Amino acid sequence: MMEDRELDPYMRPHTPLLIVISGPSGVGKDSVLEQLKWRNHPFHFVITATSRPPRPEEVHGVDYFFVSESEFQHMIRQDELLEHAMVYGQYKGIPKQQVRDALASGKDVVMRLDVQGAATVKRLVPEAVLIFVSAASEEELYARLRRRQTESEEQLRYRMHVAREEMRRIGEFDYVVVNREDALDEAVDQVVHIIAAEHCRVHPRRITL
Repeated sequence: MMEDRELDPYMRPHTPLLIVISGPSGVGKDSVLEQLKWRNHPFHFVITATSRPPRPEEVHGVDYFFVSESEFQHMIRQDELLEHAMVYGQYKGIPKQQVRDALASGKDVVMRLDVQGAATVKRLVPEAVLIFVSAASEEELYARLRRRQTESEEQLRYRMHVAREEMRRIGEFDYVVVNREDALDEAVDQVVHIIAAEHCRVHPRRITL
């Protein structure tokens, strides 16, 4: 029986995980993912589709799939997305087939989502592992957003308002990791340890899409 195999440490089947990295804008979600990639962990990193234009340093098919608004709406109509949302006036979403293919290959799947998107995935895939990344304080988060120099003062105030609302939803997540200033490696270590601990569960999570 499958249950007996799960309890036998010599016969435990490998069950890939679906891991969601989330948190307010500016907490360093992208930095955490970049460090995970740099360390060469055998994860599949999901590439998000978005209708927003690329920033100067961003590359299509690497950072995001950059598509037009009409192309994104076509993907919605064709049910090609695991989840999608309008974020700051622009579409973002996860291509569904990409996730299925990665899980079928046996790889853990890691995706970066905003808090709204993470809640959608948890509703659709209850066994997903949700990790909330936070700054050490509201003041630190504001300073990080200012240093990006990509938003006006009015946009900064709006992002901070959204961040406060998102922090109130931390109880919907399985884990929280504080990404302190100049301590990125510590935050990444915690994410890696969380994933390792999940693979040690007596009753593993089973992901179905």
